[in-house]
Amino acid sequence: MPDPQSPTPRRTPLAAVHEGLGATMTDFAGWLMPLRYGSETAEHNAVRRAAGLFDLSHMGELLITGDGAAAALDYALVGEASAIQPGRARYTMICAPDGGVIDDLIVYRLADSEYLVVANASNAATVAAELTERADGRRATVTDRTTDYALIAIQGPRSAGILAGLTDTDLDRVRYYASYPAKVAGSDALLARTGYTGEDGFELFVRPQDAESVWQALTDAGQAEGLVPAGLAARDSLRLEAGMPLYGNELGRDVTPFDAGLGRVVKLDKPGDFVGRDALAERARAAPERTLVGLVGKSRRVPRHGYSVLWDGEPCGTVTSGAPSPTLGRPIAMAYVMAGEAGSAAGAGDDRLAVDIRGTAEPAEMVPLPFYKRPAGN
Repeated sequence: MPDPQSPTPRRTPLAAVHEGLGATMTDFAGWLMPLRYGSETAEHNAVRRAAGLFDLSHMGELLITGDGAAAALDYALVGEASAIQPGRARYTMICAPDGGVIDDLIVYRLADSEYLVVANASNAATVAAELTERADGRRATVTDRTTDYALIAIQGPRSAGILAGLTDTDLDRVRYYASYPAKVAGSDALLARTGYTGEDGFELFVRPQDAESVWQALTDAGQAEGLVPAGLAARDSLRLEAGMPLYGNELGRDVTPFDAGLGRVVKLDKPGDFVGRDALAERARAAPERTLVGLVGKSRRVPRHGYSVLWDGEPCGTVTSGAPSPTLGRPIAMAYVMAGEAGSAAGAGDDRLAVDIRGTAEPAEMVPLPFYKRPAGN
């Protein structure tokens, strides 16, 4: 597994493809990744209107196997992995004993005694170590399979139509958060209807040696449909519009799932103990001290990570993510604000709510998350 602190970033199986396309490359969590290929706004809009193609091979893949795999994950994670049916997936988190979020994850149940856990690149080594420790003595084995996969995502309203011509799998029968072994462009793949953009789409786990041919087949199939390659910048603005949290911004060791408005992923009623149960049960009973909210700027200046949120001129919170929204045409942000001020500001039509942008209080409006929901039928 790559070391995020290594001075030499690791190349994904598609790095040469990105360079050939003229992508601006950047070091991200120890990997050399495409930031953008041209205009990040054009890439963002293509995903909203047609389709975008992403290289996600920097993500960590961990295989948990054995008769005790389900029980081990039930103990290790806040969700109930044993309740996931084979062929389905679930969003969940791994927390510290004090309830702080170590990482947010997607868990795919491949078979009765086999799970694939996908971790964020920056946390993959930590998650692997935590799962190994928590599985000890529970008849389960944790294996790092990151180097065994390239991960390609196709996202957007035309993604199903583009992918349909490259696989015999009936995509109409693939539900959201379901996964199937499949052939895609003649290559073996785990085909999952998951994504991080707010649009319909699919993630394809393929062998590294097949990555270039699958990428090219998708590119060729999507050429007439408006598909474009998309980089990390567009992925971030897309997930922000969709109100999806990012580890290191909305999530971290100092944040519980309840702080982030994601208490629904914590299954306090599942049988048996799990790491962080007591702290999370206490947090569930307590009145919230801070709330994750959406902000829409009233000026053209963009709130950025770390900027102070103001109420009547006094600090009341901190921006966690911010960017121009191509879809809304206005700056947007997510922020943690003190619960009392959040209640006062919700729906307020005056200018008492603002963001301190380099010394100037720029007025903002508090809105429900997400900022964007895809139209029905897309």
